[in-house]
Amino acid sequence: MESYSRRWFLGAGATTLISAAGLTACGSGSGSGGSGGGTITAMVYGDDAVKIQVKAVDRFNASATAKQAKAKVELQKIPASDYPAKLRTAMGSPNAPDVFYNWGGGSIKAYQEAGQLVDLTDVITSDATLKGGFLPSVLAAGGLGGRNYGIPMRGMQPVILFYNKSLFAEHKLQPPTTWDQLLDNNAKLTKAGITPFALGGADTWPELMWLEYLLDRIGGPQVFEKIRSGDASAWGDPAVLKAAETVKQLIDDGAFGKGYSSVSYNNGGAPAVFAKGKAAMHLMGSWEYSTQLGKFPDFARKELGWCAFPKYDGGAGDIRNVVGNPTNYWSVNTRVSDKDAAVAFLRDCASEAYTKDLIANGDVPTTTKAATLLDSSPNPAFAKFQYQMVQQAPAFTLSWDQAVDPSWQTPMLTEINKLFVGKSSPEQFVSALKGLK
Repeated sequence: MESYSRRWFLGAGATTLISAAGLTACGSGSGSGGSGGGTITAMVYGDDAVKIQVKAVDRFNASATAKQAKAKVELQKIPASDYPAKLRTAMGSPNAPDVFYNWGGGSIKAYQEAGQLVDLTDVITSDATLKGGFLPSVLAAGGLGGRNYGIPMRGMQPVILFYNKSLFAEHKLQPPTTWDQLLDNNAKLTKAGITPFALGGADTWPELMWLEYLLDRIGGPQVFEKIRSGDASAWGDPAVLKAAETVKQLIDDGAFGKGYSSVSYNNGGAPAVFAKGKAAMHLMGSWEYSTQLGKFPDFARKELGWCAFPKYDGGAGDIRNVVGNPTNYWSVNTRVSDKDAAVAFLRDCASEAYTKDLIANGDVPTTTKAATLLDSSPNPAFAKFQYQMVQQAPAFTLSWDQAVDPSWQTPMLTEINKLFVGKSSPEQFVSALKGLK
């Protein structure tokens, strides 16, 4: 599914940007150099959803604002698999784009440090359309150091706890709202010979979701925020160890079955285990719905249930907190020749027309306008659940593999996998992460 492959590529993208730290800020801060001739170049990830950005460009170029400013936006569509490398190369050249698609967090850190990003914080604060146009948790998640460097421009992808409604009814289970309820469900399911959770352990990134939510629920979002800011010592927070110990306990209790480390999400293995009733639950990004609809449509329509990740008893994290991929963002290069025109183009992302285009594509927009428009979604109930989940979230933590400094990404994922396959203890896991440079 396109939405699934988009998620997987996000992590790959961050890895590819590792060498971006060596960029020089060609033309940075000069406010000139642009594309010349009133053209604003916008580099975008060229997947199926790019048609939404094409329509936005057409709307802007036909607008009175564009004509008055004698400006137009030119979209540069880069094939999906080539995007991170092409962006990195372009940003280090005199032909850098004026506006570009990104994943926020760690994916833009090198550009920010090189002085290539326009700080949009004051622009957003003083612009009613931008300030009130997006869900606050999503707008904040695309920034760095409490400053805004991006405008949301695609759909949200929170991580959700999915469950098999038939299995739950058969075994008289309720979707868990507390950790004790989850453990009780696990015990009943394993006793009945059913694996509680599907897990694509062969890919590592599905394992990451468990630690993301557990750390949030146990220690609150501020623990990872310190890590995200580059403080490796914050991996030594007691909540990190507790999260790792909780993962080990789940594994020892059979929560993921026995062969999870050889099951892949990438090739459809984990979704199949879930859809065929071999596992009762699956912690996965919101794209799981479209994945199941494509592979097992009857299961998706009749049996697939969803709920929030449960509260951890005694933990500091709010059950309304969300982890995952808030969305993708447009950022503006400091070299842009007409910042006002670029901001005017970004303002379209908050419009009703843009919101409707996202919904028609099966996405759940992060705009405040989306709330009243989701009845036209392919699955209104699921779309509204996602939207309300993110709308009500006090905090939305960006997926760790996108949020951390790119140089930390691969070693972090390696240590997570070692924890899940039993090659590392919770204490060793914490020690290794504290040693990241």
